[in-house]
Amino acid sequence: MRLILPLLLLAAHPAAAQVLVVHGGAGTIRREDMTPALDSAYRDALRGALERGYGLLERGGTSLDAVEAVIVMLEDSPLFNAGRGAVFTSAGTVELDAAIMDGATGAAGAVAGVRHVKNPVALARMVMARSPHVMLAGEGAEAFAKEQGVRLVPQKYFFTQRRWDALQAAKQARQRGTVGAVALDRQGRLAAATSTGGTTNKRPGRIGDTPVIGAGTYADSGCAVSGTGHGEYFIRNVVAHDICARLRYKGETLARAAESVVMEKLVGQRGEGGVIAIDGAGNVATPFNTDGMYRGWVSPSGPVVVKIYRDE
Repeated sequence: MRLILPLLLLAAHPAAAQVLVVHGGAGTIRREDMTPALDSAYRDALRGALERGYGLLERGGTSLDAVEAVIVMLEDSPLFNAGRGAVFTSAGTVELDAAIMDGATGAAGAVAGVRHVKNPVALARMVMARSPHVMLAGEGAEAFAKEQGVRLVPQKYFFTQRRWDALQAAKQARQRGTVGAVALDRQGRLAAATSTGGTTNKRPGRIGDTPVIGAGTYADSGCAVSGTGHGEYFIRNVVAHDICARLRYKGETLARAAESVVMEKLVGQRGEGGVIAIDGAGNVATPFNTDGMYRGWVSPSGPVVVKIYRDE
C-alpha cells in the first residue's frame, strides 16, 4: 500500500521577497520516541538556524551566504547528523560529505569522505570558489583545506555518546540523516546546500547523495532542492535535479514535481526520505515519505515555522 504523506505549499511571493527553508533530516521520527526536552532542543536549533540565515537575507545578503550560514550552524550542533553530531562508520570513524550550489550561476562545490573538517559545507564552498573542480574527496579534500587555511580537527571532536550508542545498536536499526537549506534572496537568486555524516554503520568510503550534484543537492535559476534519506535511491533517481527539471521541461508546479518524485517514484522503489524545495516565485514544498522530517521555513508573510512530525 502506498503511503502518501503531507506536502506543504506556501503562497507565492514576489521574486524580491526573501524565503528560507531548512531541514534536519528525515526518518523514523515519532512523538512517542521523543522526550519533551529533546523535542524542544530540535525546534530551538532549527529556529536559531532559520533566524540566523534569514537575518542575512534581510540585510541584503545572498542566498548562497544564507544557506552556508544555516548549514554551518547545524553542523556545529550535536543534534544533527552532520559535522559535530555525525554518525559513525562501521570502523568507528566519522566521514563527512557536503555540497553547495549557486542557482544563479550554476557554480557548485562538494567534498566527500572528509574526516577532520569541522564545517564541510564551508570547504565545499571553497572548492566551488577557489578551485577549478566541483568535488574533492578524502585526503585530497583535506590537503586543499590546509592550503586554504582551514584548521583541521581531530576525530575526537566528532564523538558524541548518542551516536556511539547508535553504532552499537546498528544491527537492529540504521540511522540516516542530513541537514540542508534552500534560499531565495532579494535579487531572486536561488541556492541550496546540504551536509551529512551518512548512515550509521556505513562501510568506510561509502559516499551518499549529499555531495553528488543533482542527487541530494541542486539549484538553478528557477528551483533549488536539498534532500535527505536513503542516499542510494536519491543517486539512482537524480532526485534533486529531477524535481527542478520537471519545472523546466514539463511545466509542472513545484508542488507537483516534488510530490511526483518523493511520494511516487521513491515510494514505488521503497526509497525513504524527503526534500525541501523552493522555486523562483518563493513557493516551497517539503514532502517526505517517512514518519517525520525536521523542517522549518521563514518568509516575509509570517513568523518562523518549525515542524518535526508527520501530523504537523
